[in-house]
Amino acid sequence: MSHGGNSMEKIEFVKVIVNNKSKKTDMEYTYRVPKVLEDKINLGSRVIIPFGKGNKLIEGFVVDIVNLVDIDNDKIKYINEIVDDTILSKELIGLCRWMKEKYMCRFIDAIQCITPTGASLKSKRTITLCNNVKEQFLYNYKLSDKQNELIKILLERKSVTEDFLKRYLGYKDINRLIKSLEEKNIVTVRDSLKSNVNKTFEKIIKLSDREDLSFLINKLSKRAKKQREILMYLSKHNQVEWSKLRKQMDVATNTINSLASKGLIEIIMVQKRREPYEYMRISSTEPLTLTKEQSNAIDQIIPYIYQNTYKPFLIHGVTGSGKTEVYMQLIDKILKQSKEAIVLVPEIALTSQMIERFKGRFGDVVAVLHSRLSLGERYDEWNRIKKGEVKIVIGARSAVFAPFRNLGMIIIDEEHEYTYKSEYSPKYHAIDVAKYRCQMNNAVLLLGSATPSIESYMKAEKGEYCKIQMMSRFNNNPLPKIEIVDMRNELNKGNKSIFSESLYNGIKENLNKEEQIILFLNRRGYSTFISCRNCGYVVKCPHCEISLTYHVNSNDVSCHYCGFTRNPPTICPECRSKYIKYFGVGTEKIENLTKKYFPKAKVARLDLDTTSKKGVMDRTLDEFKKGKIDILIGTQMIAKGLDFPNVTLVGVIAADTNLNLPDFRAGEKTFQLITQVAGRAGRGNKIGRVIVQTYEPEHFAIKTSKNHDYISFYKQEIMLREEFIYPPYSNLINIIFSGKKENDVIKAANCFANIMKEKLMEYKIKCNETILGPHPAPLSKIKQKYRWQMIIKSKPVDQNKIKGIINYIRFESNENYFFKNINISVDIDPYSML
Repeated sequence: MSHGGNSMEKIEFVKVIVNNKSKKTDMEYTYRVPKVLEDKINLGSRVIIPFGKGNKLIEGFVVDIVNLVDIDNDKIKYINEIVDDTILSKELIGLCRWMKEKYMCRFIDAIQCITPTGASLKSKRTITLCNNVKEQFLYNYKLSDKQNELIKILLERKSVTEDFLKRYLGYKDINRLIKSLEEKNIVTVRDSLKSNVNKTFEKIIKLSDREDLSFLINKLSKRAKKQREILMYLSKHNQVEWSKLRKQMDVATNTINSLASKGLIEIIMVQKRREPYEYMRISSTEPLTLTKEQSNAIDQIIPYIYQNTYKPFLIHGVTGSGKTEVYMQLIDKILKQSKEAIVLVPEIALTSQMIERFKGRFGDVVAVLHSRLSLGERYDEWNRIKKGEVKIVIGARSAVFAPFRNLGMIIIDEEHEYTYKSEYSPKYHAIDVAKYRCQMNNAVLLLGSATPSIESYMKAEKGEYCKIQMMSRFNNNPLPKIEIVDMRNELNKGNKSIFSESLYNGIKENLNKEEQIILFLNRRGYSTFISCRNCGYVVKCPHCEISLTYHVNSNDVSCHYCGFTRNPPTICPECRSKYIKYFGVGTEKIENLTKKYFPKAKVARLDLDTTSKKGVMDRTLDEFKKGKIDILIGTQMIAKGLDFPNVTLVGVIAADTNLNLPDFRAGEKTFQLITQVAGRAGRGNKIGRVIVQTYEPEHFAIKTSKNHDYISFYKQEIMLREEFIYPPYSNLINIIFSGKKENDVIKAANCFANIMKEKLMEYKIKCNETILGPHPAPLSKIKQKYRWQMIIKSKPVDQNKIKGIINYIRFESNENYFFKNINISVDIDPYSML
């Protein structure tokens, strides 16, 4: 029998998931609850437990409470202590179980999606020399050279951590070495657990509550002028932060200490909350008057909010149609029902804009969660959510796990974006997780996009989602005119520049009118690769077999997968010729050329290279918003959601970047990017214009984007998906085999495929239509590991059987020795095939 929390019954046994990454420990362990903790432990508690043969202390999570166990009670270990009484709710534990099953991940991986990053307790083992051990007596122990070396360190330092010894001595068997000295009573070993997140405290100065305070103030020396001033200030404010007092009144620490020693003031330490957006100046706003389409959208959704009924909606709304206002007015209804809401945005660049809008409307009940926050900021925001201090969470993908207990709605803006799919285990999709949470909470799921994913739109067509259309812009402006420029014609005219004649003139015209410009290229760096024109040699990463990208500012070439960096060659390493040339363009080169062609323009760039430092992105966008920047150049992080009224020209430098990738979604991504980036133009009172440069103007993704014609694009794309049996007409599983020895990787991949085929035949599933590969992955080597790939296509009804076969092969088959040194990564419903 399981408990949803504390009860009158005594809790004697619990099931615990341990914070350990080994596949072998991915199970629920039974622990006994000491009598002193029986009335404190709950389902979802975070605990410290002894684990393994050495009873090493480790963090664990209570995921079930049981009354009866079929194990000898004397063999069951006791929980040491409780860290948090309920870090996981019953709903979130259920979500973890569902994720483990759905995405074939470890239970602990799912738990770590939900618990705050950095708050996890890491084991720290300290080794100390016993007090009675003296250097002159050590020869009596008959120690080995390794033991003597370790003791020599301890004689100098008294105590060290196990991690230090591993780094300093470099022995693989360090644990055995420490244990041998512990058995001889030469060293003692102490285990402790520490979090990466520390609480921050603030010093508060306040008046004492003493009855004779006035008498004591009057007794102050006449020379103690500053002390009197401080006391007069405190008599008006009662208490003040020490940092503020020191700044406002130029107070020295000695003065404060003197007042404290006289008993006139108290110095207290108060825990301080880290506020990620405290610098932001927020102006409060009122709800806007809605258009007919906006009112219609809200009217369709409201009944399900009031009825507490799960219902998924898809708002297909053109860029600038006012979807955000619809979101805010719906959330207002949610708050009036005493419920909570999560709003997901695809790019961290968009969170500050959303925070500004939502805090302007709803005030301090808004929290933010995303990976650019510091560990402390994320932990504090997570705690505010868990304590019920906030009602709305805004953030990127991981915000879908916000620990709300009365969830009324999840909104996923720009639902088509690939960033909602995690690239790391568990490889979850935020829409799937949101759907599960909304079903469990009888909440409304609202997806919004100008270019819905093919899968979502098909669900809307079939009635699985309720489709709402918003086809007019909020400001009644027409959608920006898109001009397609064939770059082949530019070459024929002798224009070898990256700017077509049309785009060059458009930028010039905009600058003269003092209107802003966005230039978009989904490729960072200066040039995409360096090659020898004599022999064809391409400069590649030695660890990843991927061409290195040249960065002019740092004058180096770097790998965008593992970070490897080197100086660019001046002569070809293969044929020793001097004909080394830089090919392709990236955002860095666009920036340099733009500054060269338009020297009076103020130009800025936003991509992963420029925004690695905290706050740079927000500052750049703020400057662009204030008109301090004329031309903003960037990758996909500027392609969606941003709203700048003075942007009237958008230039897409190379629309074909995605079209030729080995990816069945290449056309869809191209159409979405062009439509989304085009939507940044003409959002104010002025008409917008878009210039799209391409070498493939006849491709249907580019032709349909010219007229913002999603329906025509969808009809052509869905026909291709059906013909080649790609999603939504099938489910995909991408399995990547990786390892240091290529032969071992190939053997493992082939062995896996052969067993897979045998098992599929047993289940009467056609193998030739189901298994693609194994073959080298498109990125065949990353970080010195070779990669092979196998793709499994299946009907939705077969996917659970196939998952069962995959687990059987990985963990139970007799051929397991083939996979010993091979990492097998399984991606369910992958977004990218790379």
